[in-house]
Amino acid sequence: MFNKIAVMGDADLIIPLKALGIKVYTPENTYEAREILKGLESEGIALCLVHDQFLEPLQNEINRLESKFCPVIAGFSDYRQVSDIIKKRMKGLSIKATGSDSLVKGKD
Repeated sequence: MFNKIAVMGDADLIIPLKALGIKVYTPENTYEAREILKGLESEGIALCLVHDQFLEPLQNEINRLESKFCPVIAGFSDYRQVSDIIKKRMKGLSIKATGSDSLVKGKD
């Protein structure tokens, strides 16, 4: 049964989310992040928000997971900067969910 939300990123950024009952992962490096992604299915995670620092290096693992119903992998940026990869991924998720990218505004 899929009913959990998880967040993967820097500890100083996401540890407060534990108080809300969200599962947090704070990998030290890309290898640890890769191993966490591999275990998401067995933990019953439905949605995992991944900090943009891990999106590019883990693209193969994320693509493999996206071919399944769950877990859904979505990227996030912290307060410092919104990256282009986040905009691109959100646009793709919007198209999959609604058939349109009209929900994603941009400065294009």
